[in-house]
Amino acid sequence: MSAKDAGEHCDWTVTGMDCASCATKITTALNRLPGVADVQVGVMSERLTVSLDAAQTSRDVVEAAVRKLGFGIAAKGASVERKKPFVMPGTVHDHTGHAQSGHHHTGHDHARHDAPPPFDPSAPDPTHGQDTAHGGPGHSHATDPKDRDKRWFQTAKGRLVLGTGLLLAAAWAVKLFASESLAYYAFFAACLIGVAPVAQRAFNALRAGIPFTIEALMTIAAIGALFIGAAEEAALVVFLFAVGEVLEGVAADRARASIRALADLVPKTALLEENGTTREVDAASLAIGQRVLVRPGERIPADGEIVEGSSGVDESPVTGESVPKTKGPGDAVFAGSINAEAALRITVSKSAEDNTIARIIALVEEAETARAPTERFIDRFSRLYMPAIVGLAVLVAIVPPLVSAAAWDIWIYRALALLLIGCPCALVISVPASIASALSSGARRGMLMKGGAVIEAAARTSRVAFDKTGTLTLGKPTVTDVITLGATEAEILAVAAGVETGSSHPLAEAILRRAAAAGVAALPATEAKALIGKGAQAMVDGAAAWVTSPRYGVEIGALDAAGLERAAAMEQDGKTVVVVFRENRALGLIAMRDEPRADALEAVRQLQAMGVSAIMLTGDNARTGAAIAGLMGMDHRAELMPEDKVTEIKAMAAQGGVIMVGDGINDAPALAAATVGVAMGSGTDVALETAAAALLRNRVTDVAAMIRLARAAMANIRQNVALALGLKAVFLLTTVLGMTGLWIAILADTGATVLVTLNALRLLRFDPERER
Repeated sequence: MSAKDAGEHCDWTVTGMDCASCATKITTALNRLPGVADVQVGVMSERLTVSLDAAQTSRDVVEAAVRKLGFGIAAKGASVERKKPFVMPGTVHDHTGHAQSGHHHTGHDHARHDAPPPFDPSAPDPTHGQDTAHGGPGHSHATDPKDRDKRWFQTAKGRLVLGTGLLLAAAWAVKLFASESLAYYAFFAACLIGVAPVAQRAFNALRAGIPFTIEALMTIAAIGALFIGAAEEAALVVFLFAVGEVLEGVAADRARASIRALADLVPKTALLEENGTTREVDAASLAIGQRVLVRPGERIPADGEIVEGSSGVDESPVTGESVPKTKGPGDAVFAGSINAEAALRITVSKSAEDNTIARIIALVEEAETARAPTERFIDRFSRLYMPAIVGLAVLVAIVPPLVSAAAWDIWIYRALALLLIGCPCALVISVPASIASALSSGARRGMLMKGGAVIEAAARTSRVAFDKTGTLTLGKPTVTDVITLGATEAEILAVAAGVETGSSHPLAEAILRRAAAAGVAALPATEAKALIGKGAQAMVDGAAAWVTSPRYGVEIGALDAAGLERAAAMEQDGKTVVVVFRENRALGLIAMRDEPRADALEAVRQLQAMGVSAIMLTGDNARTGAAIAGLMGMDHRAELMPEDKVTEIKAMAAQGGVIMVGDGINDAPALAAATVGVAMGSGTDVALETAAAALLRNRVTDVAAMIRLARAAMANIRQNVALALGLKAVFLLTTVLGMTGLWIAILADTGATVLVTLNALRLLRFDPERER
């Protein structure tokens, strides 16, 4: 994507971000640049997007501003060597602002029927920010993409830890083997050398309009400690700060691991068939319409449709469904799925950047920017917290000496220690770390939730509304009875099939299947049209004919009381009945049953055990709706037109919220009106795009699992917030009372950030399918 046009959308990968405070720095700095708008920074996805007017600010200026803050930055998808290349959604840029294609590799693909490789934190990241470990201030916070190929002690942050550690050890050696006075100067030098890059970052942030940063507080505390003669403790604090940054980086990287692991599912190469020959090509270069060969045991390289062969396909890497599905010609398959049994020839239906896994990754990344209300509140709180701590530190430093003639050095020391616990990193990372872990955990199980706001809403919702057809039922009704009223069974099926020919409605397809099975040909029909909520009509064999609900048949005088009574009797058994008639003459009744899904009853039971009520919404007649709802033990609303469903959903949403579950197509208006709209579907575009959440495995029980995951995420957030604020409160009090010093304060600050991140990572191991 080029930024030459005003307001162009630009996308970068930013490395070195450990918490939401890092995102705030970048956002604040870029918002000060002319021509930059709509800045979005994802900490866990390492993503930066802006709307850029290149006439006012170039891409290079944006990148330079980010690098000055100590972060690595590169255009999204820039050509950097990766162990498992993957084209992410969106166009790729080079540093000149011109569009380029995704990075392509050649070579043999070893994608066989093995488990996806575990995430390797040393895997190179798709960025090419400068290595700031040498020559250049502010380097300690930046992450060189090359650092991802190295052990921690080979990275820029690791080298800073080793450097400050060696300086500190040397100073202690001087203290041990030489005089105290000489050791003081050694600690003094160790502190200055170690704090220099931190001070440079603080200065760059100050120039960008961000005065209150942990780097600024750290610099003030270290230099202040030198002025009051606490050189040894100042040097120790600088070293512990560097160690803390490495730990925070490792913890944050672990939180990103599961998202990155999704990209590893797509094989690097594919076997392309052209002109009777097969050759190996880069999977990312496959174009729509090309044909690929997938041998047994290999991963499917692209979304497509099988044109030859039948085989069991393991879709668990994409949807989380553990049981392989037997698929043959005409069936759709997903990139990353495993062909388990026989060779398949597949026509590519989607490009690499638009396949299902790419879209899932994009949705998870974009979901991070859809912040939960709790996160927005904490962000506002944190903006006040740090200035308040700085103000409190100033008061602690000057009030006791002025009021009670206390020793200046003691209270200045306590004020400096107070500064070190003034960073809200642990607090602001407490929500996004939990949200990112929950999103990743859900994505691995085929449960996509579009952001923290969705998770928070799902966690507090106590009512779920289900569409009946295709959601609670299989969506494939079968004809159970054909009742003759004024014609033979063959005549009834011939007329009904004529009216329904070309329709994709489940009831129409059931009638057509029954006619075909009976060897009855559909009569020729014209002028077919749907009667919304009532049925269908057409000119069949030159005369008008209808297939409608019994109620509509009575309304227009085609069905008498006896016929209505027979229809009602079948509806009492949970069957859907239609009447087939011509002008004022009923030909017969056709009864159909749509069987409930095998897990629908279990899903309702699980929801009720969680204190969540379930209600079924259907356009079917009241007797059929009552029969099915009674079988499942849930409430229902029947005979609803599409607009009636929206009205019902809006009413429930106004009474404490409701989750609406539908197929993502026919129920789009109701899904949009719900507090949380959930689309059930196997990776279809509509299922991924229209609703606030999507269940790719097509399991009704996943609704309960999604709510469990959302509730676990919110409980995790509450734990993190309590942990972060609790530690801050304890050490704030002990610092003012003189019970803790500088090095304990920095340990408390770093420790809190690491603890809340590690606590959030527990969600990656949370099993939402297990009842609690």
